[in-house]
Amino acid sequence: MVARINTGKNISKVLNYNEHKVSQQEAEILWAENFLKDAKNLSFSDKIRWFEKFTSLNERAMTNTLHVSLNFDSSEKLDNDKLVDIAKIYMEKIGFGEQPYLIYRHYDAGHPHVHIVSMNILRDGSRISMHNIGRNQSEKARKEIENDFALVKAEEKKQDVSFKLIPVSAQKVALGKSSVKRAVSNVLGLVINQYKYSSLPELNAVLQLYNVSADRGEKGSVMYDTNGLVYRVLDEKGNKISPPIKASSFYMKPTLKNLEQKFSENESLKAPHAKRLRAAIEYAFIKRPGMSLPDLIASLNRERISAVVRQNKHGIIYGITYVDHKSKCVFNGSDLGKTYSAKMMLERCNTKQNISYASLADEKKNIHGSEAIAVVPTVSDSQHSATDLIDVLMKPEIVTNYTPYELKKVKRKRKKKRLSI
Repeated sequence: MVARINTGKNISKVLNYNEHKVSQQEAEILWAENFLKDAKNLSFSDKIRWFEKFTSLNERAMTNTLHVSLNFDSSEKLDNDKLVDIAKIYMEKIGFGEQPYLIYRHYDAGHPHVHIVSMNILRDGSRISMHNIGRNQSEKARKEIENDFALVKAEEKKQDVSFKLIPVSAQKVALGKSSVKRAVSNVLGLVINQYKYSSLPELNAVLQLYNVSADRGEKGSVMYDTNGLVYRVLDEKGNKISPPIKASSFYMKPTLKNLEQKFSENESLKAPHAKRLRAAIEYAFIKRPGMSLPDLIASLNRERISAVVRQNKHGIIYGITYVDHKSKCVFNGSDLGKTYSAKMMLERCNTKQNISYASLADEKKNIHGSEAIAVVPTVSDSQHSATDLIDVLMKPEIVTNYTPYELKKVKRKRKKKRLSI
């Protein structure tokens, strides 16, 4: 069993998400605990008003919503009654047994799972602390329930649910046969809170494995300057094919502001896991010296590590990001050390990038009143390695109005007259 916990401050968003699944016949409500009516007799108004009655007892609470998903192995055949029993025991063990909560069974994935909606405001207006609830109370409850119900243990699974997540189908999106927002939301729900990333490119390295991208827009655009963020669906070649969906429209609120808080938190959380990643890369080279880059990527993939190669529009590799699906950590290559950067990986894999440089006169642009010639790398048959590319890019700019030192006019310092007293 795998338990995933999301906390928030808007109970209506979470409730709407689950009720929408019910209306689309992708879910059903199984149980209502500590409500005045049975689950089948509760209207949407009954549910939201009862929750709002509790939130009104403590309007200062910034975080008041609990949204849990309990995921089970696809081999387990669990009926509704057993799922309700497991969910009720789980809520009791994490300290929410006396709280109002709703249990929904979802049918939008290949494995059985339930969603639980609740809040942490008590009847006296105080709050149940949800700090580290996933690491502490939830983990203990999960292990005890696995033993009591003879469930498949999360530690014994070769690949957990998040690693089996099916990428968004670009073909279906293009043909309009599936809900784009729903498909993207499924990916975000598993990636945002499960993986440890410390920058937007690192997050994108994970999302792009499932044909989704987080986009800030072009530098200088209104969206970029106002720290906006949208999500899009990608095709197999990485092209954006869907309309943008605002980050604020998703119930988990994966906005840039909220993500930046995770960036700083994840920096220290993922650091201890870098050692496993370095060891896996080195072991791959020991097993097969002189392997090619595709061979290295395939070898790491068998260790549940995705090596995401970043290329420009000309096909030139300029970066590599490693996604460890076991530790749920994402590392840029250079952050692991110089040896694991894209440049060094290409050298260790004996991979050369054939590049020539042509100055394109028709692409002159006027920048702040001065002309600059755009130098664009193009693919050719000349022998230039990735090392040559870096060296060329790092060379100082050629200055055309150079004046030899001997001809420069020397300015003499003026001596200040000292006043005699």
